[in-house]
Amino acid sequence: MQQTTNTILMIRPINFRRNEQTAVNNYYQKEADSVLPETENVKAQREFDNFVEKLRGIGVHVVVVSDTEEFDTPDSIFPNNWISFHENGTVGIYPMFAENRRNERREDVLETLEKEGFVIDNIVDYTSAEEEGVFLEGTGSLILDRENSIAYCALSARADESLFIEFCEDFEYTPVVFTANQTVEGERLAIYHTNVMMCLAETFAVICLDSIDDKKERKNVVKHLQESGKEVIRITEDQVASFAGNMLQVRGKDQKRFLIMSEAAHTSLTPSQVKLIEKHCQIVSSSLHTIESCGGGSARCMMAEVFLPKN
Repeated sequence: MQQTTNTILMIRPINFRRNEQTAVNNYYQKEADSVLPETENVKAQREFDNFVEKLRGIGVHVVVVSDTEEFDTPDSIFPNNWISFHENGTVGIYPMFAENRRNERREDVLETLEKEGFVIDNIVDYTSAEEEGVFLEGTGSLILDRENSIAYCALSARADESLFIEFCEDFEYTPVVFTANQTVEGERLAIYHTNVMMCLAETFAVICLDSIDDKKERKNVVKHLQESGKEVIRITEDQVASFAGNMLQVRGKDQKRFLIMSEAAHTSLTPSQVKLIEKHCQIVSSSLHTIESCGGGSARCMMAEVFLPKN
């Protein structure tokens, strides 16, 4: 199994704005600077297009699908929450916490990938869990060590433990479960997605260990990371607020590895953290200010990795 891919699926937004349904437990979303949602959308589109251009510039194959007018889907720019693609030709489809996000799931996205020559043999659909109020939001909730078949999951309202275990049984991963918290108005509350505080690359992991309050859980996470040969690069809770955990390693031209992140994340890193990362691969960053502040997600959330086999 490979940990990184050269192909990324991205959804270009047409109705991007601050989603009031996700703001209830995504504390990274801010009120919009402007009262006009269309200006948010225009800014988000510009950031999206620049980001795609940067990825293509380093040789990443980006499959861009436009959002549709059919539904009100302000968060469609974050496809990694509803779908995951695997090397054995399996696709995972996931249950979403916010009702308006459920409309992001589209069959034509699969058809687009098939037209590109990718093979889909099997679909594992967990969406019926929504009826029970149970959620697991794709690779937002699941951090997959594909090479070592280990899945990390920070439990929250959007990541249910029993469903996570079911995923691990279906996809043959060893589960590592913990809770990651952030301080919101003096209170420790669960971080909504694991991929906000943790990024897993081939030879290293970027992680906010301070957010794992339970010492036993923290020790267990570190043990799994170290035993699977990852250098652990620690970030702070303040850096998490700048989306420094929301990164993704990809393969570009000539199989070269890159760590993709937002400009805010990059700026928040200390020179010594940058040095540690650059020992493993080059950093590429792009400005995603509007997407981060209104959407409460960043670079990693925008990229759904495609590992499907080709025809």
